[in-house]
Amino acid sequence: MSLYSDWQDFANTERTQQENDAFWQSYFDQETENYKKILGNYTEPYSGKFTELADVFGMEPLFFMGFIDGINTSLKKEYKLDGIKPGSKIDLDIDFEKLYFNMLDCKANWLYTLPEWEPILTETRRKEITKEYRSSKMFINTETVGRNDPCPCGSGKKYKKCCGKDK
Repeated sequence: MSLYSDWQDFANTERTQQENDAFWQSYFDQETENYKKILGNYTEPYSGKFTELADVFGMEPLFFMGFIDGINTSLKKEYKLDGIKPGSKIDLDIDFEKLYFNMLDCKANWLYTLPEWEPILTETRRKEITKEYRSSKMFINTETVGRNDPCPCGSGKKYKKCCGKDK
């Protein structure tokens, strides 16, 4: 088994709601501290063996694997998570705009509102990324309904005799 599959098994272990909430709160607290450290030292990418980095961030290797799982899509070079071993070399070379976007996507407001973002992305740029995120989630129907097509409301009538009657 790999560290990644061990992490997935551990994260998905059945727990009572109270235990589950406590587990994730503990994880999110550690994750927040990691991001404060990374954002506070954003000019220096963290690099080293997996276990060394876990020590730098003060996390057990299993929890650190969860952190790598979460940040992986925000790295300039993503890792094949199943291939990470305790001695694997890890470079946390982060695309900060992508990281901010992904934090929005995860609805991790405790992370994308950190004051440590200030020197990295201007408030204007963060607003632009937020706008890009919101527009990426909008559905835009490009197909138009013809007058003689069946009405999309499902009535079985032609569009011109149903929802398009007043158009």
